Amino acid sequence: MRLKVKKQILIWLALAALLAVCPVFGAVQDEYILRCSPTAISGVLSRHGMTLVRSASEYSVYLVRSPAGAPPAQYLSEVSADLAVAAVEPNLDLVISETPPGLQLNQSTASILDALANPTVIPFFRTMVLSGYVNQPAAALIRVANTQRFFATGAGIVAVIDTGVDPNHTALTGSLVPGYDFTRDLPGIPSEFADLSQSTASILDQSTASILDQRIIVALNQSTASILDQSTASILDTTQVPQAFGHGTMVAGIIHLVAPTAQIMPLKAFKVDGTSNLFDIMRAIYFAVDHGAKVINMSFSMVNSSPELTRAINYAAGHGLICVSSAGNTGKETLVFPAGYRNVMGVASTNNLDVRSTFSNFGHSLIFTTAPGEGIITTYPGKHYAAGWGTSFSTPFVAGTAALLVQTQLAITPGQAFKVLAHAKPLTSDLGWGRLDVYLALWEQVDVHPLGAPLP
Repeated sequence: MRLKVKKQILIWLALAALLAVCPVFGAVQDEYILRCSPTAISGVLSRHGMTLVRSASEYSVYLVRSPAGAPPAQYLSEVSADLAVAAVEPNLDLVISETPPGLQLNQSTASILDALANPTVIPFFRTMVLSGYVNQPAAALIRVANTQRFFATGAGIVAVIDTGVDPNHTALTGSLVPGYDFTRDLPGIPSEFADLSQSTASILDQSTASILDQRIIVALNQSTASILDQSTASILDTTQVPQAFGHGTMVAGIIHLVAPTAQIMPLKAFKVDGTSNLFDIMRAIYFAVDHGAKVINMSFSMVNSSPELTRAINYAAGHGLICVSSAGNTGKETLVFPAGYRNVMGVASTNNLDVRSTFSNFGHSLIFTTAPGEGIITTYPGKHYAAGWGTSFSTPFVAGTAALLVQTQLAITPGQAFKVLAHAKPLTSDLGWGRLDVYLALWEQVDVHPLGAPLP
């Protein structure tokens, strides 16, 4: 698809690759997550003909591969019967789900994109950012600016389990701390650009790009819907940009918008094609706990519960971390995980009229709160900005608010955070406590209200 480039100098991205993940009809080929004591692992491997793929021995958990051709059900039963094995389960393979069919940019949502066409930059906590990013309707709706003015701007580390981040984005560089790339087993700040070909990365990293006609955005396949091109006549085919590219940078940008003085620890558990597995996600959770995070943002969901994922979440909550996860984007009353776990805040998406987004999951057992999730303007790799749709982008509003609570009470417990964030704008009963109200939550959190702070 070739399009004539216009002269404006901004990239207009409409990203609706909503990171709601689900198991691929089974597990990673022949891989299992095994729990046993470090002293017993060698014997277990020998007895069952296993190959050790990766070790997390400090948590007594191992990723193993069964012999080729071993019938999964029978093999799982045999290993489970081993007295040295505390638990074993398939290493579920996860992929990014496509956007629900029929998702379109409605009148109100499309108007939000106009802010991306304005190249005006403004100061925002020691850096210059796009005006439309700071002054977008979603941020005004949940009262971010007044909260930052009177109460808090964020503290502590927010771990983001996602696709990585743009480590050189001008809006984010001062907030990033080293994390880990679990897809490559590399420490540091995992860059999303490492997943791209050099030619694609160089195009994205251009300082100029073009704004494309809004009707073209609506016509694109919304599961990829990234419009990327240069300011010259050459066009970058959207098929060159993998489906999940940019997702982690976008999530990080929303956290930074709410809690600009908090630190963000990117933990890359998803590859650029949107695939991951339970073992890497588990490792990311343990890493976050053991490297000082106070909040974990998990903008993904899966339909099956996992005993080992449950253990990892409980380990995090037991160490005082506030866990936040997206509710998923199938538009159903259903239960998904980790949002459905007791120690996790499940987040649904609403529009700027406080109506549930058509794509957002809902339900009494799933949703703790909701936050805006349509046309959210945020950071995108290449020092650009984009608009995103989905519960993936509602979730970091809540995670960012949790970082504000950390500033007001460094030792805040998950239970205390749940209680404070329950102060929200009531909506329907299947949307938890209602739509996030950052100002109201912080008002309820502090004992002494600053002089001049308006009543909530």
